[in-house]
Amino acid sequence: MSLALGTRLGPYEILMAIGAGGMGEVYRAKDAKLGREVAITILPEAFATDPERLARFEREAKVLAALNHPNIAQIYGVEEHALVMELVEGETLKGPLPIQTALGYAKQIADALEAAHEKGIVHRDLKPANIKITPAGVVKVLDFGLATAVEDPAPSTDPPNSPTLTMRGTRVGVILGTAAYMAPEQARGHAADRRADVWGFGVVLYEMLSGKAAFAGDSVTDILAAVVKLEPDWSALPASTPPAMAKLVRRCITKDRKQRLQAIGEARIAIDDYMAGGKELQPQAKAGPTTRPPWLVATGVLLLATIVLAYVAYRQHFAEETRVLRFSVLPPDKATVDFQVLSPDGRSVLLVATQEGMSELWVRDLDSMAPRRLPGTDGASYPFWSPDSRKIGFFQSGKLKNIDVAGGPAITLADAASGRGGSWNRNGVIIFTPAVSQSIYRVPDAGGTVTAVTTVDRASGENTHRTPWFLPDGHHFFYTARNDDAEKNAVYVGDLDSKDRKRVLHASSNAMYGPPGYLLFLREQTLMAQPFDASSMTTKGDAIPIAEGVRHETLNLVGRFSVSQNGVLAYSSGASSAPVDAAQLTWFDRTGKVTGRVGLPGVIYWPAISPDGRTIALDRVAAHNGMVDIWLYDLARGTESRFTFNAHSNSYPVWSPDGSHVAFRSPRNLYQKAISGSAQEEVLDQPSAENVRITDWSRDGRYIIEQAFDPKTNFDIWVLPLFGARKAFPYLHMDFNESYGKLSPNGKWLAYQSDETKRAEIYVQSFPNPGGKMQVSTNGGTRPVWSRDGKELFFIDSGRKMMAAEVKSGVQFEAGVPKPLFDTRLQQGLQQGITRFDVSKDGRFLIPTALEEGANVPVSVVENWTAGLKK
Repeated sequence: MSLALGTRLGPYEILMAIGAGGMGEVYRAKDAKLGREVAITILPEAFATDPERLARFEREAKVLAALNHPNIAQIYGVEEHALVMELVEGETLKGPLPIQTALGYAKQIADALEAAHEKGIVHRDLKPANIKITPAGVVKVLDFGLATAVEDPAPSTDPPNSPTLTMRGTRVGVILGTAAYMAPEQARGHAADRRADVWGFGVVLYEMLSGKAAFAGDSVTDILAAVVKLEPDWSALPASTPPAMAKLVRRCITKDRKQRLQAIGEARIAIDDYMAGGKELQPQAKAGPTTRPPWLVATGVLLLATIVLAYVAYRQHFAEETRVLRFSVLPPDKATVDFQVLSPDGRSVLLVATQEGMSELWVRDLDSMAPRRLPGTDGASYPFWSPDSRKIGFFQSGKLKNIDVAGGPAITLADAASGRGGSWNRNGVIIFTPAVSQSIYRVPDAGGTVTAVTTVDRASGENTHRTPWFLPDGHHFFYTARNDDAEKNAVYVGDLDSKDRKRVLHASSNAMYGPPGYLLFLREQTLMAQPFDASSMTTKGDAIPIAEGVRHETLNLVGRFSVSQNGVLAYSSGASSAPVDAAQLTWFDRTGKVTGRVGLPGVIYWPAISPDGRTIALDRVAAHNGMVDIWLYDLARGTESRFTFNAHSNSYPVWSPDGSHVAFRSPRNLYQKAISGSAQEEVLDQPSAENVRITDWSRDGRYIIEQAFDPKTNFDIWVLPLFGARKAFPYLHMDFNESYGKLSPNGKWLAYQSDETKRAEIYVQSFPNPGGKMQVSTNGGTRPVWSRDGKELFFIDSGRKMMAAEVKSGVQFEAGVPKPLFDTRLQQGLQQGITRFDVSKDGRFLIPTALEEGANVPVSVVENWTAGLKK
């Protein structure tokens, strides 16, 4: 049955035909409820009119829909005799592939099979046509377990790619699977279990390595006979195949299933062990005589000399063409890569990888199979290399630090409340952005005096300079100037010896210099290389696209790419519909159990629940330009509407005590706006300090709590009275970071976060006059939030556990020992492992949680990347 464009199946609208598969015709469709695109397979007419078969299929589809794994294409359900599945973009798996890439894909396939087998689900039809590689390099296995429900299609004239051969179910006497990939027991018509998937895995791995089918023939009968009786051509495996991996393929493609590898997890472990061993890829040993006759040796020497002379003569006339080499670097096991930076010598890639919600620095040498963790770097962000590739600079806990790659403790160099990039030259100078709305500063690489090297032009709307990158002379550097008007975001060249600067191009991206003379930057999600003259500091010619779908952190204008000084490029891919920092607002109960989700996913930073609990204010980042606006989500109606419409970014929403207004920052001034009608924003405060935001509004409506950045004292807490002269005054203004002030419901006590003990802890003092300070947290603490009745104080401890302390906040303040509620690492927060949250009247927690689409996404590495620009 063919469907016309625009046809509706329940909530799905048909957009276009994709093709035909073993299950039937396949279409791209739009889910009107969730706003996502899906793949819809229309079941064959004979299938759909068989009630018994259709009922069994629907039961199986429900079981399969429970599979939730990053390497398995998700089944969403059945709609009007149609199967609704995840739409997987990308290419079908093909060989031959480089050894490293093949093993990376094989590991992901094994992970997918193992997850399914643990739930009692067997694929039974594993083949390259059922495996896709997304643009991000992620393996997606399709049609899991659905072979049991497919009718026998018409014969194919292409035997190696013949359709799935089935009858009913998986009973003895049924041939199930595709001829060239089915296990011998399937070819004989016997029942298939998970060992058939082990066989299929081995055949697919063989094909990835060799580029040839393990079993071939002129007809389905010939292929089945080869599967049952013949061995693959083992000599077709490349000579560079590691012996351990060649052995693994043989163990999988063993005809006697009792002697075959018994579980796919064994294959995964074999690949993991090999990679963890860091072994060089050794070629297989070739059989041959151990001694050779003298005449043969002499002939060989003469032949070798002739070849060498011919090669030298050739090189005198023709330059050898430099080849572009592409491969993937996998993240540490069960980790996601948030950031990657190549070393200047191109030998290593530095990863900011997150495992169970904790981000750390890892170094992967490109000639090694396994990354190594750098202890003491938990929570690290925006790392950068020293020019000799021996040390790494990074930001951690409000400080700029460096660490030796060979090991040792991290050394603190300077204060940096929320660093946004750095660069290191050969003269021992580090330039960096210490906070989100700061200019660029310099400091010696051994620590010392910090001096500004750029000045933010706030009169023109600039609000920060960030992500500096030294040019070859060590004096000039690229940096990005972010503007309140995103159309004015630009890349400049700065100078250590002068405050003069030169605008290079308009871009909402960081910029890097790649020898022999290219400026690299992102245009949306396309990585561009533009010829650049480092002597005149000018671009020349047109920008050339070199990679598509590169991940882009829209709010901070940072692309996930980096370049070495000797022709190596690295980048991470990601769909534009799921930015690297995208999240889903999620409800959790006190045990950490998910109880619901709010609205559509997106780049969301600060959720705030209204006093009556009916509406959520949130700041959402626009994917197309990185601008931020406040949105209101009506919990009863399930609808979201944009609240702010000015030409600037608007962020950090805070509700008025009666719920009639929302206060926010935009971008230097503080505003409030009524949630009803078309009222304009009203100015609350025009602070002279930088990076000021509102963190709370007292229940009696008399005070607003502000957080402001001072270059000398870092973050401070200020109070804005909404009566009298309405002039803000400092509440806590010390040489520490005091932030995230929250008033108790009775307005007598202020909870806040401070790093005065060199670690962030939660404190409480009296209000409006500070005094009677008491430390509430015992193992670190961030982001205090009071319960609505004032009887508990919640915060996140250093282990990222949600903590609750019973408190009495009357005339005297008393706090009990904090108790853990649940581990927020299992609900991965947003950037740098930071969890923002709010608490409802009924005690539920609203947390923006990271999407799972980025799990196990490898880093793409390209050697000799400039060679591709010359063609």
